[in-house]
Amino acid sequence: MSHPFLPRPGRLARHMLLPAAAAICLILLAGCGHKAPGAEAAVPVIALPVKAVDGAVAARFPGDVHARYEMPLSFRMAGRLVARNVDPGDRVKQGQVLAQLDPADPSLQLAYAKATLDAAEHRLLFATQQRDRDQAQFKQNLISQLQWQQTQDNYAAALAGRDQAAQQYKLAQSTTLVADHDGIITSRQAEVGQVLAAGQQVFGFAQSGEREVYVDVPESRVGGIAIGQPATVNLPALPGHSYTARVREIAPAADTQSRTYLVKLAIDHADASLELGMTADVALQAGNTVDDMISIPATALFHQGEHPAVWVVNPDDSKLALRPVTVTRYGERDVLIGTGLKAGERVVMQGVHAVSAGEKVTPIAPPHAEDAPQ
Repeated sequence: MSHPFLPRPGRLARHMLLPAAAAICLILLAGCGHKAPGAEAAVPVIALPVKAVDGAVAARFPGDVHARYEMPLSFRMAGRLVARNVDPGDRVKQGQVLAQLDPADPSLQLAYAKATLDAAEHRLLFATQQRDRDQAQFKQNLISQLQWQQTQDNYAAALAGRDQAAQQYKLAQSTTLVADHDGIITSRQAEVGQVLAAGQQVFGFAQSGEREVYVDVPESRVGGIAIGQPATVNLPALPGHSYTARVREIAPAADTQSRTYLVKLAIDHADASLELGMTADVALQAGNTVDDMISIPATALFHQGEHPAVWVVNPDDSKLALRPVTVTRYGERDVLIGTGLKAGERVVMQGVHAVSAGEKVTPIAPPHAEDAPQ
């Protein structure tokens, strides 16, 4: 028989189970407040889409104006200079006589050339007669085939000797220096009375027509210049005038003295106001196609070892990827990217050293409008 003041056994068991069930519910409710283990929190970063630049200047160099064709003028034979009809700066026409050698000096050369020509013509005449005789005898099998071949060889040699002597005789008669094209005399290297050797320069000559600009590029920057690259040319002597040009030639080797590379730019639509020797300011545009150039703030550039790179936000999963790029120009506040980026891609603009590859981010705008790339 149970005591009247003590609970019955069934009621005692129920009283003991109630606190335990309450504790289990509290634990389950507390667990429901935590996030799922697989969820990943996105980190806010300042990232904006990049844009292609228009007319970006990759490099700027001083230069000077030259003619497309510049050449030395000289006599093709030796002699004493007796007349000089032009001076530096004179404009000449095609066929104009520029200088004259003393006819008395080449007279002996002319006589020698004439005698050589006469001898060559005599040998050719004899070789022709011998060929005709041996040809008739060869047809009658009176001479061997070897003798007939020797006769043909002698005739061919005599004919070539006559032609050579004729050219030498014609050359010996050239005692005047004549302009081959319209142009301007740029320099003078001989004076009246001077004895000249054959081929010795007498004048410097610049042909009329096309004009170019020469620039000397340091070896550390020549790698960023390519054939066909566009440029803008401004001349202090012609304020308000601007010319378009393109890189036509890059020297294959550096100058031994200055260790710079000569780059020649062909000027489009050159006019008469472009005088030889004018100083020029050459602004090379960024690459052959400027539309591919991307400008980013200097704070967006990250260096992976010695190689430049940027953090790009993947549009599919908003995760970061480090992408190598090539820098065409470093500015005070911005960097011009040549390859590696496309317009519209979202790039981390600030805090590039506080993020990591594969990290999920939430792109946000910079707090100040002036920090946004232009």
